[in-house]
This record gives sequence, C-alpha cells and structure tokens, in this order.
Amino acid sequence: MYIRAKTIENMNKTLYLIRHATAEDGGNTPMFRDFDRELTSTGIIESARMGKFLEAKGIKFDLIVSSAAERAKATAKIFAEQLHYDADAIVIDDAIYGGGPRSYLAAVNQLDESVSFVAVFGHNPDITFFAEYLTRADIGGSMDKASVVILEFDDIKWAEVSSKMAKFLGYHSPQNITHS
Repeated sequence: MYIRAKTIENMNKTLYLIRHATAEDGGNTPMFRDFDRELTSTGIIESARMGKFLEAKGIKFDLIVSSAAERAKATAKIFAEQLHYDADAIVIDDAIYGGGPRSYLAAVNQLDESVSFVAVFGHNPDITFFAEYLTRADIGGSMDKASVVILEFDDIKWAEVSSKMAKFLGYHSPQNITHS
C-alpha cells in the first residue's frame, strides 16, 4: 500500500490525474527507448506553470504517485517543487507505464485511507480513458500535455473506487489557465 499519512481518515477523496508534460520526440531510432524520453524546455515550463497554478489554488497533495517513465517522473518532481511537496516522497509505480487503464485503477484501489488528496502522473491514452471511466464526463478524446483532471469521490474508500463513481470537478491545461 502507498502510505503517506498526513490527514485523518476522510471518506471524501480527491484524485488529480495529470498527464506528463511535453517530452522529446523519440524519432525512429532503435537506440531510443520511449520509456527514457525526457521533458523538453517547453515541458519543464508547462509543469512549473501548472504546479504554480495548483499552488495558487491552495492545493496540497497528501501523496503523489507517478509512472516510472522519465517524462512522468520529471513532471511529478516539478509539480512537487511548486507545491512544496517532498520530491523524494513521490511513489513510483512501475505498472502505470504501459499497464493500461486497469493499472491506474489498481494504483488507486490500493491507496491507504489516510490520504485524501492524491495526484497520479501518467500517459495518454490510458490516463484519459481512466478519467472517463471514473466519470460520466467526456474529456475530449485526449488530455493535453501537463493537464490536470480533478475528480472527487464522496463517502467511499479508495478500494471501492470503480466505474462512474467520481464527480468531475474540472479540467485544466497550460493552454486554458490564467494567473492573476
């Protein structure tokens, strides 16, 4: 189980699904693994901007879980920095990369009840499919890079999370946010 106890057990849960930011193009070279793609300068800026946006909204994560792929981990670390979250406390879940939407569900279902505000960093198309699976919302086919879907679960445990159980609270991307 993922544990980072900071909150008292709360039956209301908030899940932030975050797609990794813009990464370098893998090209067609067999020496270049998709798993190892790093963020571009644009991706770094997108991540910092979105992290700062959430910080300005007063968001505090109890736990951050990330795919093991380099671009997702880097995105999570930049968000963590902006949100004053210890980057060394990020939980890396190897199953999320390439594991399909079921791997996201497994990650959520095994969350400890002591955490109420959780961010999961991952990849398209799986993270978009997962967001739509949890809600009745149409995310629009594909989450933008570095975008955030915010979902809420009322009066259930993480282990009970399943299809169409989430309330869609919002979708934010670097293209549609403003800072005051």
